[in-house]
Amino acid sequence: MNKPRFRRSITQGREQAFGLGARTEKIFERYLFKRLDRLKSVRRFAFGWMLLIGLSIAGVLIQTYNLSGYYQTVQAVSGGTYREGILGTFSTANPLYATNNVDSTVTRLMFNGLYDYDADNKLVGDLADSIKVSPNGVIYTVKLKPNLKWHDGTPLTSADVLFTYQSIQNPDAQSPLRSSYQGITLAAPDVQTISFTLPSALASFPNTLTNGIVPKHLLEKTPPAELRTADFNTISPVGSGPFKWQAIQVSGSDPTKAQEQIALLPSESYHAGRPKLDRFVIHAFADRTELIEEFNDGSLSGLSGLSNVPDNLVKNTNLQSYNLMLTAGTYTFFKTTHPVLASQKVRQALVQGADQAAIIGQLSYPTKPVKGPLLGGQLANDGTLGQPKYDVVAAKAALDADGWVTGSDGFRKKGDQPLTFGLLATDSSEFKTVAKSLQKYWKDIGVKVNLRLLGPQDFQNALSFHDYDAVLYGISIGTDPDVFVYWDSTQVDIRSANRLNFSEYKNASADSALEAGRTRLDPALRTVKYKPFLQAWQTDLPALGLYQPRILYLTNGNIAGFEEQTINTSTDRFRNVHNWMIREAKVTNPR
Repeated sequence: MNKPRFRRSITQGREQAFGLGARTEKIFERYLFKRLDRLKSVRRFAFGWMLLIGLSIAGVLIQTYNLSGYYQTVQAVSGGTYREGILGTFSTANPLYATNNVDSTVTRLMFNGLYDYDADNKLVGDLADSIKVSPNGVIYTVKLKPNLKWHDGTPLTSADVLFTYQSIQNPDAQSPLRSSYQGITLAAPDVQTISFTLPSALASFPNTLTNGIVPKHLLEKTPPAELRTADFNTISPVGSGPFKWQAIQVSGSDPTKAQEQIALLPSESYHAGRPKLDRFVIHAFADRTELIEEFNDGSLSGLSGLSNVPDNLVKNTNLQSYNLMLTAGTYTFFKTTHPVLASQKVRQALVQGADQAAIIGQLSYPTKPVKGPLLGGQLANDGTLGQPKYDVVAAKAALDADGWVTGSDGFRKKGDQPLTFGLLATDSSEFKTVAKSLQKYWKDIGVKVNLRLLGPQDFQNALSFHDYDAVLYGISIGTDPDVFVYWDSTQVDIRSANRLNFSEYKNASADSALEAGRTRLDPALRTVKYKPFLQAWQTDLPALGLYQPRILYLTNGNIAGFEEQTINTSTDRFRNVHNWMIREAKVTNPR
């Protein structure tokens, strides 16, 4: 029964299929094939419409392209990885111990201080929202900004600030910052308030509050003596700055060729907003040549740590060179305890016998002259109380008056004592050029100068022990006129914290003025108090002021948000790093 029924269904399906095919053929025959001849009569009409439509589309596309410049522009946009190359090695991310260029770079990107400097190099709050000073200038009370957080999400409070400065003060912690905070009493009356009670008034104190703050909740259980070697410093640092720790990678078994890469990610909790870069990688190079090669082939976005532009980078068409002038001064410090340099007449002759303008003209960058212990435009500086101008005739006359007689060899003597001394300088292209120029100028007035050029480490050792007759060196002055550590007689003592009075200068009037100027809060009064110091310095001339040094920063292409500016330290180049952008894209303009 089933087979006949199945066969009938198959037969019916075939008949239906044949019927459908026949009807389809009739439709094609009627509506398509019989009308093809008619298309010949309208082909011109159809072709015209198709051409018109094509031209219209092309016109719209051309017009859109031509008008794109009106409503779209190429602009910097967020994203991308910034790679900075720097000479040196990484040892710690802890701001309590960071001293070298690489460590300072990492800590500046990861940690915040209570204060920072703005684009005009004015002191402004970073973590701090406000500061209040007691009438006697002894108590500084700082209020923190609300809702501050560490990279791990923990709230940042005054307890962290208190812990940071108490750790610095603790001798067991061995922080190089300790000397700046001795004798200061700290208190945290509430979670947003920290107070500093100083042993005496100090107008420049807020300028010291720029060091990074560390998290108490991660370090409080670490004994102070072990803070320097804690895993926190190199494996799992947590800060509150624009970037947070991701990883470190070390390559190369040869220490002279080793490279380190410290990768950082943008912090979502940064109080100034998430950085616009997607990643920041610090490439630390032990070898200068490799650093320059990787920058030249485009592997690095920026380069720091060089004193001049290498010859093989000059032809790099992407090269952008930035000169970041420092609030610092390059001087030749005359050790006033030296038998020859103890004479004021000799020091006067040395100052007048050196052509400052010509020396500055030999530098590879524009800068400003330094004519005294303070910088031009700085509070309390008086342009009329600077060092005397270049005058060879006056220089020779000063030496004549001091009894120095020119011999047949062109050099001077006073009895059996030759007019000679040694000049210490770093063995770098810039300092070598300046030192040789000074040697030549002073030879012209009858002074024999023996140059002593040392590598960085040997130079620092000689500087620390005052192992020199005169030294060519740059000192950080900053925005505040408190230069006590460089010129007060107490800073000559080997027991002083840093022994930064390189001229070993002693003058009672200068001491009184330096001590009075730093304890007055009113700017006008400070200016009055500092004047006797400037007068004494002008008379005694313990040093020859030369010029303000600079930090050279090189980039491969433009960095939006980065500009040349005056800075106080090399890491101030990151002042606006959270707004840096390296990518570009067409962006529709708002109308």
